[in-house]
Formats: sequence, structure tokens, C-alpha cells
Amino acid sequence: MKIIRHWAAAGIAGLLLSACGGGDPTVAGSGSPSGAPTSKGSFTAVVSFGDSLSDVGAYTPATATGIPAAPYLGGKFTTNSATGTVWVENVASNLGVVITPAEVGFNGASAKCPAAATPSLAGTCTGYGQGGSRVTNPAGIGKNADGSGALTVPMVTQIANHLTRFTSFKDTDLIFVYGGNNDAFTQFGIFSAKATQIQTDAAAGKLTADQANLALFNAQSAAQAEMKLAAQQLVGYIKTQILAKGGKYVAVLNLPDSTKTPFGSTLPASAKPVLTGLVDVFNLWLRDGLTNQPVLLVDANALVADTYANPATYGLTNITTPACDATKINALTGGKVTDGSSLFCNSTTGSPLNGLTTGASVTTWLFADGVHPTTGGHKLFSDAVLKQLRTAGWIN
Repeated sequence: MKIIRHWAAAGIAGLLLSACGGGDPTVAGSGSPSGAPTSKGSFTAVVSFGDSLSDVGAYTPATATGIPAAPYLGGKFTTNSATGTVWVENVASNLGVVITPAEVGFNGASAKCPAAATPSLAGTCTGYGQGGSRVTNPAGIGKNADGSGALTVPMVTQIANHLTRFTSFKDTDLIFVYGGNNDAFTQFGIFSAKATQIQTDAAAGKLTADQANLALFNAQSAAQAEMKLAAQQLVGYIKTQILAKGGKYVAVLNLPDSTKTPFGSTLPASAKPVLTGLVDVFNLWLRDGLTNQPVLLVDANALVADTYANPATYGLTNITTPACDATKINALTGGKVTDGSSLFCNSTTGSPLNGLTTGASVTTWLFADGVHPTTGGHKLFSDAVLKQLRTAGWIN
């Protein structure tokens, strides 16, 4: 039932790359999108592609306490309750539309569009984001080699699944593309493993200091090259599978800096620039690839950074401690979930399933777990996204 793996990095010595794009001579990101609509949309659906930050309940079955049925501990990567929503649900609600999971399941079993059991909701299953999903690789975080664990349908397949169902996008679709986080975590994990081995070999005298530094440099170069590729692949899907298939109102979000999270605070100081660099490389090549494309680029990195820098401005009192209590969640899941994942975090007041840290607030604490926001954090993010949409003229 453990969905998210957290990567631990060893202390990293030597010279490391800045976020220059894996050695490319041309700095990416000098251009910007252009030609996106400036008029108000008449939206009848919110279509969302991404990962856990946009997951509207794909793994709810994994949190069942009355196996295989309700009640559920959670279902979303936030502080779950009957009214607990993530940012994309908030945006949809603001527009007067409903978004539900396109697919729900776990351990290799899944059901497409479960909301269709109610005929009037058959068209609402446009929330494709899943925890652990990557841009292209189906082996996402939390999916085991035998196919068990998380579904982690990659974004390329999420988009293809939508086209299979609806053939094309409509002018009345508000489309969000927000992914790449798990590619960054994956590449950081690969680099960390290599760095640990390099340092072990250096300590044993198998490598000189210069050889170790060169090996570290090459390992980071390889990780950054993979992030560049992921960004370019995502741009390709946006161009050929969304814009070319009728997508008109398309908002693309870049990645926030994960080193600012509670998870990031656990990393050695020497490791943090590596993860930040991976995020920066992705964001640079994402922007570069979207140059002159008719999309709205939402700078989630800047939005989140401002929240970290000015928490009181946003009504936040805690931006460092997860609101979900790992010990309580461990007990509630019978020892199956030990990392405090917010997927299994129930915040219902007075409920015996409540897994919040004593004294935690889902509105004034920013993080639910090591990397995911509380419902309050999601509300702040959706408010910022809605502001961007208003500035673009897409909504009132």
C-alpha cells in the first residue's frame, strides 16, 4: 500500500553542474508562449493531466478500511475529508463544473470512469492525474516491477486515453497539464544511488578524488539530460496530441522546487542543489519548447516560492511540519503505511480514522506530508491559478 518512495541522498562532494541543461551550449527558456486565447471561455469541462498533485482520487480503493469497500482513510494526496479537495477540483468548482477520476484502482486492477454509474456524471471523468505518474515512462513511483502497487499511468497515455474516449478536445474544455515531478524524483534517486557508490569507492581507494568528482559530474549530467528529455517529450505531446487535436484553452504548469518541502529539508545541504537543478532544467526546456505556442504557461515555481517566502501573507502558520501523523497512519493501516503518506490521511474531526498530528490545521499548515499540500495549501494554489486565468481573460 506504500505509494510514494522518498529518496535519501548521501552527502555529495566535488563539483556539480548548475542547471544549464546538461551541457547544452544554448540556454533554454529565452522565448515564451504566444497566441493563446484572450477571450473568456465557456467551459463545460476541466480536463487535467498530471501526477499526485492533480490526483482527484485514483487510488481511493487502496485506502479502504472495510476491504474492499468504504469507509476510506483517504483517497487523495492531501488532508482528506468529505469536503477535502485538491486544486484542480477547486478550479472546476469555481467554474460550476465537476471533475472526477478517469480511472480508479490499485494493484493492477482498475475501473475506468466510475462516476459513469450515475449517467449524468459520465462526462465528468476527466481527472487523469495519478500519484506516481511520469511524463512517458509507465514505471512510475510506487509501481512495482510485477505491475502491483500504484497504477502510474504516464501522461502520454493519459492524453491518449482522453482522445480514445472523446476523439478530440473541445473549445469548451479547460485543459491543465502539470507533470514532471516524478521524473525529477526518479532521476534524483538514480543520481543519489550512483553518488553513494562513487563515495564508497572513493573512500575505499578505488577512485581518486578527481575520478570521483568526474563520476559525480557525469552522473548529474545524465540526470539533467533525462529531465531535458522529459520536458521535450511533454512539449511534444502538448503540440501534437492536445493543440493539434482541438485543444484551445490549454494551461501548462511548470514544476515547483521540491527542496523547499519537508522532504527537501531532510536532504544534505550538498544534495539540495542537485534536485533544484533537475527541476530548473525541466522548467527551462518546458518553456523553451512552448515558445510561440498558444498556451498559458503558469509559473507554479514562482507561485509556490512566494508562499514559502511569505507564509504569513497567505495566512499560513506552519510551512515545515507535515499535518499528517505518520505514527497514527501506521496504526490505522495495521503497519502497512509507515511513511505518513497523505493518501491515507483522514482529517475528519472526531473520526476514529483521523490521522492528523495533534494541533495541526488543514487550513493554516501548508503540507500534509513530505511533499503534498494540505487542503488549505491546495486552496491557496487554486486561488493563484484562478488569478492567472483571470489575468489571461479566460474567466471572470
